[in-house]
Amino acid sequence: MRKLLIVVCTLLVTSLNTLSQTCAESAREVKPQLSVEAAKTYEEKLVEARAQAQLTPDSADAVLWLGRRIAYPGDYKEAIEIFSKGSAKFPKDARFYRHRGHRYITLRCFDDAIADLEKAAKLIKGKPDEVEPDGLPNAQNIPTSTLQSNIWYHLGLAYYLKGDFKKALKAYDECVKVSKNPDMLVATVHWLYMTARRSGNEKKAAKALALIVGEPQIIENPDYYRLIKLYQGRQKLRILRANWARRIRWGMRRSVMGSGTGTCIADAKRRPERSLRRSLPVTNGRALDLSRLRRS
Repeated sequence: MRKLLIVVCTLLVTSLNTLSQTCAESAREVKPQLSVEAAKTYEEKLVEARAQAQLTPDSADAVLWLGRRIAYPGDYKEAIEIFSKGSAKFPKDARFYRHRGHRYITLRCFDDAIADLEKAAKLIKGKPDEVEPDGLPNAQNIPTSTLQSNIWYHLGLAYYLKGDFKKALKAYDECVKVSKNPDMLVATVHWLYMTARRSGNEKKAAKALALIVGEPQIIENPDYYRLIKLYQGRQKLRILRANWARRIRWGMRRSVMGSGTGTCIADAKRRPERSLRRSLPVTNGRALDLSRLRRS
């Protein structure tokens, strides 16, 4: 009897501790798969960021970059702590809420992400947009996104993953307004199209595709562009999937391409869930929960 009581008490304490944890605390971190070269670069840049943050602790830029550099190798929880300290110290700086919101999405803490990104959206209202420097610049060393486009983009994504397609559409409509270059526009249009399709708004989906015309010069987001051409009927699904299978093994690009091709397969076979499950393998190391995506 005494042993049983000890077991029950232990289970009760464990349950209470679990319930008291935040989403981020209980979430599982899934490290990105990095090349040896990228891992080395991130480590070197992280050392520099830590040194700069110690040297200039009152610099918002230094604190922000420390959080970003910590997140790149996959230490998302530590990065969230840094962004939280930054938001406490610089409460009117939208960048801390934008980046913390992004990392909440990575940990699948969608409610926390939405709260942060909605806060960021309020802080940028009426202000000019600004280029957001890349953590690891592309081959042309040309940043392709901005603070405001990233806020609306990730807010739309958080709502989409939560299954609130109505609010996701509103966020992506705002994102289109500040997507001023082809790379950001094709990424935004892809998710605007996918969201409109999931919400059953075929007219809006068609209007989204009409935003991409000709052959825009793409630097970072060729996969999004290939998918848009697929939706427009300018790219054959068979060829796209064959090329994709040879090129892509892991990561977000795999899940994005899978979700896009899965939508087209679903159209052809009229079996959306089965097709999407087969074609949408992972997001940050974990399969997407389609029942969660359906829930409004």
